[in-house]
Amino acid sequence: MRKENILIVDDSIEMLEVLRRQLSSLNFYTFQASNVTDAIGILRTTSIDMLITDLQMPGINGMQLVKYASEHFPGIPTLVITGFPSVSGAVEAVKSGVLDYLVKPFTQQELKSAVEESLLKFNMNHPEIVREKAKEKKTFQAPLGIIGNSDKIRKLTEIIGRINNNKATVLIQGESGTGKELVARAIHYTGNLAKTPFITVNCGGIPENLLESELFGFVKGSFTGANETRSGFFQAADGGTIFLDEIGNASLNVQSRLLRVLQEKEVTMIGANRAQKIDIRIIAATNGDLLAMSKKGTFREDLYYRLNVINIEMPPLRDRKDDIPLLVKYFIHKFSNEFQKNNVSISEKALDILLRYSWPGNIRELENVMQRAIIMSGEQIQVEDIPEYLKVQAPIAEDGSVEWKPLRDVEKAYILKVLASVNNNKTKAAEILEIDRKTLRQKLGN
Repeated sequence: MRKENILIVDDSIEMLEVLRRQLSSLNFYTFQASNVTDAIGILRTTSIDMLITDLQMPGINGMQLVKYASEHFPGIPTLVITGFPSVSGAVEAVKSGVLDYLVKPFTQQELKSAVEESLLKFNMNHPEIVREKAKEKKTFQAPLGIIGNSDKIRKLTEIIGRINNNKATVLIQGESGTGKELVARAIHYTGNLAKTPFITVNCGGIPENLLESELFGFVKGSFTGANETRSGFFQAADGGTIFLDEIGNASLNVQSRLLRVLQEKEVTMIGANRAQKIDIRIIAATNGDLLAMSKKGTFREDLYYRLNVINIEMPPLRDRKDDIPLLVKYFIHKFSNEFQKNNVSISEKALDILLRYSWPGNIRELENVMQRAIIMSGEQIQVEDIPEYLKVQAPIAEDGSVEWKPLRDVEKAYILKVLASVNNNKTKAAEILEIDRKTLRQKLGN
């Protein structure tokens, strides 16, 4: 069954987050804007089925958005929310085509009822809209090697199919190793931008003093070592998509410049006096909580507004274990070919161990385990080919009680497990554990 795209507009980051979570839990897809200008931009470039807007906002207020939408997008029903209800405001809103008027604070059930009733009223009055929606494609093939058949992967695949043909900004959130870049590539290469550039930038892998010049480019002589004028990643991605991985690691200065790119659709090279217009889609990703970072002052709140237009939450592997057999089959095929080993299979007992494990490193950890298993195995992967740390059980004392250990020993043992899963790559292990390399060394005692 088709689920609607709902655009929510509110200048409060807290209210946007509440609405996004509540509507997502009701299986609606959400786009977010913190001001009227951004909302109009989304309406112009994206297929929206319903508009939910606050009325009292600084600058251009929500009523002006309602009036604009009623004339330019008459096929979109509108629901108004406000913390300052008034009779005159309600009358004006209804005259402008608003179907319902929800007063803050409201419950999730009240929101659900208001949305469903508004959509029902609108569709009853506009049967031609219903007919058009019935013509839409209802199936979408899993794109670009996204492997799985679980409900979470089916939902993810459907979201990709709904957003791949527009340039709305996307924020992908999830733990390390869940495949955020794979989803970004799927969005780009399955849509109408597939033949345009796709540029990947790891904001956590480029030194802070270089990230700004790499992103925006620089003019000859603008700083020591700038011996020539060089375009940045944004100019290289013009007309296509730029993927900003681990955006939470960008400095506040880079965040400020990125905000201008999102607001003005233009880039100013370091040392330049004139900005360059660019036509670009931005997809950002993070394994951190940008909302919490904005509260602490380490991430710009206004940038979070701009990035969080479409929010995709990547499921960890432990929440989609039904997909593990398919992933195992894929990795067996991949590494069998790579290491020139034919007809490798896996025993049921070995697969049971993989299904039982919690996978803190997610798909990346599973891939490393399968690579090792293929190397170590013969024609079939057996239990002995699986790393020992996957098989370790809690030690039990003779009286049947658990043998308790000091926290530092348990913590160190877990870190060693993660290190083993990534072939002792300390940088990857630190990413999975969400600590820096210095802390990792300290916890290992070296």
